[in-house]
Amino acid sequence: MTLFHGALRRLGLIALTVICIPASAAMADELNIYNWGEYINPAVLKKFEEETKIKVNLSTYSSNEEMLAKIQGGATGYDIVFPSVHMQDIMAKLDLLEKTDINTYEGFKNIDPQFLRAKSDPKGEYCLPYAFGTVGILYNRKVLGKDITGWKDLLATVKAKGLKFTLLDDMREVMAVGLILNGHSVNSTDPKELQQAANTVIAMKPDVAAFTYDSRPMVASGDVAAAHFFVGAMVDVFGTPRDLGYVIPEEGATMYQEDICVLKTAPNKGNAVKFLQFYTKPEIAALNVSQQTNGTANVPARQLTPQNIKNSKEINPTDETMKRLQIFEDLGAGLRQVDRVWTKVKTAQ
Repeated sequence: MTLFHGALRRLGLIALTVICIPASAAMADELNIYNWGEYINPAVLKKFEEETKIKVNLSTYSSNEEMLAKIQGGATGYDIVFPSVHMQDIMAKLDLLEKTDINTYEGFKNIDPQFLRAKSDPKGEYCLPYAFGTVGILYNRKVLGKDITGWKDLLATVKAKGLKFTLLDDMREVMAVGLILNGHSVNSTDPKELQQAANTVIAMKPDVAAFTYDSRPMVASGDVAAAHFFVGAMVDVFGTPRDLGYVIPEEGATMYQEDICVLKTAPNKGNAVKFLQFYTKPEIAALNVSQQTNGTANVPARQLTPQNIKNSKEINPTDETMKRLQIFEDLGAGLRQVDRVWTKVKTAQ
């Protein structure tokens, strides 16, 4: 259902009830969630509806930038969004987020403090850590003929065997691979370091089949040997463990983290805060992880997840691995430097 048609339906409901009750009360039993596509277990939303009698309306987006543009463009119907950490900081600067004091709620004790990563919200007064994961390499071990340890191993193997792999169609993620392979921060805006990273990625291009997000089926079918992808692909690995693998590159990798935030323009702020409180329950976070195969900041929830997820070092990296992970920060005006070299990467023959 589109947001437009959903809005019309809700307006129809209000029209029927406005004579009997105030409009504000008519909206009190709804919650409008705006999340990444397929980034929440429908069973979680159903359980929230059952427990609270609040009707959840879900709309989706495909990038932080798409979500921000919609909010800045005047969309006022949404209550909750799920920005990545650096986007949360951007939205905080723009004064788009509501203070929820979720950190004072009893269930907040379940949250691992290391996931309070937003510079604008170091205490968790605004948003609740939702999910995290890594961006590594999904690979077909039958096609490669081996397990791989990281980028250098993959590059040497595909070159020797005449195989292909894919990279994400994502400026910062791809540039991060080049930066990491040259020992630099993924948040570098130094022109020399960025050019070095670009050269590294350009050198890969003869072995790159495509820059795409739609690579999971290509790896599963063996059309490509491997793909630069998110740890959510572990759902495929669990399905065919003999054929597929996922590795956090030994050279290092990026990690992502999304948080649940309430918008300042939210029409149902009370219901939005109830959802944040609901999501602090270990059994709810575990229910989400069981379908999503992401990591969770909710410590007790980790013990409630299925055995294969609980024991997965890809989903729950060791402390040693966590030291090799970097998270994106808001680069401000420095993002233009990254964009310049990204254009060179995409247009290089």
